[in-house]
Amino acid sequence: MQVFKFGGASVKDAKAVRNLASVLQKIGYKNTLVVVSAMGKTTNALEVVIKNYFENTSELQSALQDVKKYHNEILFDLFDSDSLDSYRDRNENHPSFKKIAVFFDELNNFLKTNKSPDYNFVYDQVIGYGELVSTTIISEYLSTIGLKNNWIDVRNQIKTDNYYRRANVNWEDTQHLITSKFNTGILNITQGFLASDANNFTTTLGREGSDYTAAIYAYCLNAESVTIWKDVPGVLNADPRYFENAQLLNEISYREAIELAFFGASVIHPKTLQPLQRKEIPLYVKSFLHPEAPGTKIGKNVTLDPMIPCFIVKKNQVLISLSSLDFSYIVEENISEIFSILHLYKMKVDVIQNSAISFSVCVDNIYNNLDKLLHHLKAKFKVDCNKNVSLYTIRHYDQNAINQIETGKTVLLKQLTQETVQVVTSSN
Repeated sequence: MQVFKFGGASVKDAKAVRNLASVLQKIGYKNTLVVVSAMGKTTNALEVVIKNYFENTSELQSALQDVKKYHNEILFDLFDSDSLDSYRDRNENHPSFKKIAVFFDELNNFLKTNKSPDYNFVYDQVIGYGELVSTTIISEYLSTIGLKNNWIDVRNQIKTDNYYRRANVNWEDTQHLITSKFNTGILNITQGFLASDANNFTTTLGREGSDYTAAIYAYCLNAESVTIWKDVPGVLNADPRYFENAQLLNEISYREAIELAFFGASVIHPKTLQPLQRKEIPLYVKSFLHPEAPGTKIGKNVTLDPMIPCFIVKKNQVLISLSSLDFSYIVEENISEIFSILHLYKMKVDVIQNSAISFSVCVDNIYNNLDKLLHHLKAKFKVDCNKNVSLYTIRHYDQNAINQIETGKTVLLKQLTQETVQVVTSSN
């Protein structure tokens, strides 16, 4: 059994969908599960729908229509009767059009009838339609060109708690459902990112969670390997959007990859590697543009090759500095209380640093609870807050690497360990 994961960039339009089919034909699709994300920037577009639902209802239908139009254009391109000899009727009659229409009707009905004011709950019920639509289009297209496959609703197999937008997997239930309801002998297509709770409401595994979906299936199915197909040649030592001269890493150990993912390397979801490591399932990151190139292998008993500094940057972070109101020490009891408050407001902590009378923390304000958090903290501490800061992390750093990220920037916090340096800078 092999598990493939294709992200949004790999299915952004009809040409990309055809390329996905070409990758399967070149690499082989026997005993394969294909996990697919929403197409292109659909997740972002659906976030606009959600925003309008709560804040600007007059624009809601317009935003929803944009999402429909985008997918309909892909459908018309893929199922053009002139390009598919095996299909004789007009493309509008292809069953995929009706299936996609049903999904959008469901979504529209939810937006009209929902009574819950919980943003996170609504987010998960809406956002998942991106993956449901993309996988349906891909499954229908593959069938039309002769690649017989089985479409799976992942929500029937991966079960979680109801921590919406970052749900935790119920491994026992998930293992049972996957092993009892999965046919490993055929090509299967399913959604990344999605799951469901005990009440069968849709949950999500966190942004970029499709990689994690692939790992969950690989673990439960004892897969031979997982391959993540990207628009880059593999795992690079830096994000080429922010760093020049990024280099391909040929091999990475599980441990090193987990470190990179923890610090925010966008090529791998932070939770993806843990289940793979437990069963020693190798993970490959390859280019869907050059599918036969070796890419990057992540596995057991390998070292970083080549051994060079690895750069990670996380933008739009928040640096919060706390000090005691009476200049007393910040001790274990205070730190415990601070972390309880951070947990209460669902802040993801990326860096901590403390001295005798101060405590600094760099956080990711994923749930937009910053104002509530600061109000709570100000009751007991003096609080300074720097918004929109950038967090740079360098693994296997040297002085040249540090100079590269500090030059021309205002350093607000810096922390070094033997293998890693982290630097928080203002947004300039």
